[in-house]
Amino acid sequence: MLTFALAVIIGVALGMLGGGGSILTVPVFTYVAGLDPKIAIASSLPVIAVASSIGALAHWRAGTVQLRTAAIFGGFTMIGGFSGARLAGFLPARAQLLLFAAIMTGAAVSMLRAQRAPDATTPTQPLALGTLLPLGLGVGVLTGLVGVGGGFLIVPALTQLGRLPMHIAIGTSLTVIAMNSIAGTLGYLGQVALPFDLLLPFTALAVVGIVIGTMLAQRVPQEALRRAFAVLLLLVAGYIVYQNRPQSGAMASSSVSTRQEA
Repeated sequence: MLTFALAVIIGVALGMLGGGGSILTVPVFTYVAGLDPKIAIASSLPVIAVASSIGALAHWRAGTVQLRTAAIFGGFTMIGGFSGARLAGFLPARAQLLLFAAIMTGAAVSMLRAQRAPDATTPTQPLALGTLLPLGLGVGVLTGLVGVGGGFLIVPALTQLGRLPMHIAIGTSLTVIAMNSIAGTLGYLGQVALPFDLLLPFTALAVVGIVIGTMLAQRVPQEALRRAFAVLLLLVAGYIVYQNRPQSGAMASSSVSTRQEA
């Protein structure tokens, strides 16, 4: 029940922030639902893909998606997402989780340091291809490796570099996240078996949450919400590092074994 309640919260965060909520999916699957870390990472991607697609559709209908940027940016992230999912097979699960914790910390710092987004009257400018290419590939690879949507990188890029108002940046980000996560899901096919008995109800509840979050996006103070969410990310990142710390017993055993061999 806690897992499914958190699915709604993840959806609400995605709808309100244009990203960030998806970064909680892997910890929920790993530490609440009890999935193996590699399965948790792979399982997070179809959830993110479906939930963000629903949110992106709602934003598109409201006219808050910049389609050109989403198409180009999303195309690059799809290449990176598929490649990252394939590369993940060469990393141990512990390394993936520690990398995930580092990304969560970076996301939290980015949210805490975020500058005020341009208002709706600020002229926008399309992002240059030289900016979209490395950023899109980088976000995509991270998505495939550790199962994050990348909204915490996409939204600041759209608001600060592309000068998009926050509500348009959120809608565009959700479109890119959907494309990115679909590619990552395809990259994991044949590598892990997905637990669809958990994924189907979890995804449905995340969709409910993202619909709620999309409706609330322009009614709730974004700055306070972003800062509170950043603190939550720091706490979860710390917990992941704690759970994956080197075990003192194993270190002591290794030391004893070394002395005996000597």
